[in-house]
Amino acid sequence: MSSQLTVFVFMAVMGSTVPEKLFHSRDRSDVEMSSSHLAELITDPSTAQHFLFKYGFMKPVNWESTQSPDADTLTDADIFSEDTVSLVQEGRLSSSHSGDSENPPESPDFIRALLEFQRVSGLPVTGVFDDATKVAMNKPRCGVPDKEEDQTETMETTTAAEDLNESTEIFNTTATPQSNNTDTDVVQSSTSDKAETEKQHHLQTLMRKTRRKKRSTGALWGHAAFSKSVLTWRLFGEGYSSQLSVDEQRYIFRLAFRMWSEVSPLQFVEDLHSPLDEIDIRLGFGTGRHFGCSQRFDGAGREFAHAWFLGDIHFDDDEHFTAPNTGNGISLLKVAVHEIGHVLGLPHIYRSGSIMQPSYRPQDDGFELDWLDRKAIQNLYGGCEGRFSTVFDWIRKERTAYGEVVVRFNTYFMRNDWYWLYENRSNRTRYGDPVSVQVGWHGLPSSGVDAYVHVWSRTTDAVYFFKGTQYWRYDSENDQVFSEDADGQRYPRLISEGFPGVPSPIDTAYYDRRDAHIYFFRGSMVYRFSVQANKLAAKSPQKMTELFPALTPGDHPTSNLDAAYFSYTHNTLFLLKGTSYWRVVGRRERKMKRSLPYNSLLPSREVRQQWFDICDVHASALKTNRR
Repeated sequence: MSSQLTVFVFMAVMGSTVPEKLFHSRDRSDVEMSSSHLAELITDPSTAQHFLFKYGFMKPVNWESTQSPDADTLTDADIFSEDTVSLVQEGRLSSSHSGDSENPPESPDFIRALLEFQRVSGLPVTGVFDDATKVAMNKPRCGVPDKEEDQTETMETTTAAEDLNESTEIFNTTATPQSNNTDTDVVQSSTSDKAETEKQHHLQTLMRKTRRKKRSTGALWGHAAFSKSVLTWRLFGEGYSSQLSVDEQRYIFRLAFRMWSEVSPLQFVEDLHSPLDEIDIRLGFGTGRHFGCSQRFDGAGREFAHAWFLGDIHFDDDEHFTAPNTGNGISLLKVAVHEIGHVLGLPHIYRSGSIMQPSYRPQDDGFELDWLDRKAIQNLYGGCEGRFSTVFDWIRKERTAYGEVVVRFNTYFMRNDWYWLYENRSNRTRYGDPVSVQVGWHGLPSSGVDAYVHVWSRTTDAVYFFKGTQYWRYDSENDQVFSEDADGQRYPRLISEGFPGVPSPIDTAYYDRRDAHIYFFRGSMVYRFSVQANKLAAKSPQKMTELFPALTPGDHPTSNLDAAYFSYTHNTLFLLKGTSYWRVVGRRERKMKRSLPYNSLLPSREVRQQWFDICDVHASALKTNRR
């Protein structure tokens, strides 16, 4: 009788099942999400307390060891036991939960936590669970806690990054090839489950210990997670999103990593071949319980992703992720950039415009990293350094919409075959740089140039690029090199033909409008070339130390300059070599102090102290377009 009833119930259930559609809209707008896949709303003080506890406001939490109150705790044996089938229900936060009994909703701890959440969220700080607080708690957000357990253990003298990489070495070992011995295989298979369980437990324990040593609520900028500058990443096959194509996902992640690389000395490489446990940053999509993670996702509507300090990023595939600038939905790019920031060691930042805010802000066109995001990552990993092939201000005439002709300029830094446009008003590089020289400067050598010279006077307006023993004249109006100019000169030409007496190759050059001479630098010598007379000036060449004396004895580039750059923004000349620059005393300084020698050099400074975020991007990411 019992078995007949079971069969009847089973058939009844099967009979009421609606067949699944073969095709759905990409954004699943035709699918009504079941309540089991929706995040539980924060509606009362009890659920608010769970929120405050989970994200560290009630007391700093050790995230890796914190289990969601909704977590399933039954074993497989329990689930399929006849005695417990009727008891299997979705877990809920009940009044008997230990958190409630220890901290009732109206307790001082709850009110203090509520005050802190309201303060950092920019809400009226009332300590009352009002509608505005409720709305803020229900916003989509990152799953990483805002506050974590205090750093109570004694820190060793080694850096956090060094300790972390020593810890990860334990798991970055190559698996031993399986033996051909059948008996050995049988023994291994019989103990594999136990070994895997012990391995996972050991991994989680180590992650908790490592995180406890590395994270601190008192660290404003977080802690550097890696001691190396080139990091690998992979979207692993078991964790593809069901909402976007694999190519779309990989493109978005490449772009997200590139955005951090553009403002830091870190470079990121997608690695599709190394063993997964050797990859620095692993990304994947999952729902509910996923990848053996101790944090389960809550369904669509609130927590969309979380990141681990050791390099894992998980995305909730119940959320409606979309590609950049595609309208409704959650921008996967913004979420990925945020979570990568956590993996690199950044905490949440409560500043309007920061990508590291805990709550998600809707999609917006042209989203980029905020100034504070850039400074935060550089505080952990340092600024960007490197030599430049040349630096210059490109001046050209433009016609406005009203027909007026105006003169504009932009600053460019070139390094080999790549260049950055520097936005002086914002004091940073253009978003999306560097760009290939061949893409932005049509007809120039693919390997870059040695120098740029703009002869600009009342009667002359000529732009020249120099490389090796040759030079090119550039047509600014048509944005390409001349094959032949109005005077019948064909390009490229030998430097010795166009500038008699100037040896080649040169290190760098610039045009001085004060005396209408081009200054060519080669080794320790400077060659002054008169444009009007088309020959070297008298007493030329001269030592660089004579023409540009140092105000501080010994503080001088002496020879082999990288760039001589006249800046229209600063109205002065800079000499660059290596990672340092020297500012040449200008007319304003000499008016204030007439004893200063002409063209003397002020003390050297680091290039990154004057011009920010001129950062290399790994070659594999350079062709990832930003728009």
